[in-house]
Amino acid sequence: MDLSALFTLSYGLYVVGTRSGDKLNGQISNAVFQITSDPVRIALGINRTELTHELITSTGRCCVAVLDQTADLPYIGKFGFRTGRDVDKFDGVPYGTAPSGCPFPLEHVLAWMDLEIVDSVDVDTHTLFIGKLTGCAITGVGTPMTYSHYREVLCGKTPPTAPSHVSSNTAAEEDSGRGPVKMQSYVCGVCGYIYDPEAGDPEGKIPPGTPFEDVPDNWTCPVCGVGKAQFEPI
Repeated sequence: MDLSALFTLSYGLYVVGTRSGDKLNGQISNAVFQITSDPVRIALGINRTELTHELITSTGRCCVAVLDQTADLPYIGKFGFRTGRDVDKFDGVPYGTAPSGCPFPLEHVLAWMDLEIVDSVDVDTHTLFIGKLTGCAITGVGTPMTYSHYREVLCGKTPPTAPSHVSSNTAAEEDSGRGPVKMQSYVCGVCGYIYDPEAGDPEGKIPPGTPFEDVPDNWTCPVCGVGKAQFEPI
């Protein structure tokens, strides 16, 4: 099978916010969709190993925030490639709370939807949660972030726990059409971010034309925050 056919399916990009007591959490999801209109029911697929899954299961509540196209890779990476078991996802991130108490980011977000989970379906590695809409609001004006925009414009990668993740072999075949590079590029083994020496990392104070070997040892991946040791040559 040519699994690249799956890339033709349409997805959005969302932050799913959860809360248990004082513990706030948020993760990126691209598997959120409306399934009925009267009453409104929204479904979302969450990997069973995620902290988000644990919190939704224990509380029965979550809040879905719709990202817009102004969100950049570091912003998406904060919610998408780090676990809330190790870091505070909302540290330094302005946020609001829905009536359920679940958080949603205030930046790069077009709308939020508060959900009460009324049913769930076990789908092997994931659970499909069915939520009743209990509140929602528009918070910004812009263009919703699509998974296609994330992949093709931002060149973002998919974590292994995402519903749309495919094998590394398929990803390698997909990336092979990008053409040769003049300097050795390196890829982050955690999030898939590619360090291109010709572009450098200006936001990380790494000027264009800097070989990976000359990047300071304390430099970290601009998407997921891991160190140089997690990078491998392409």
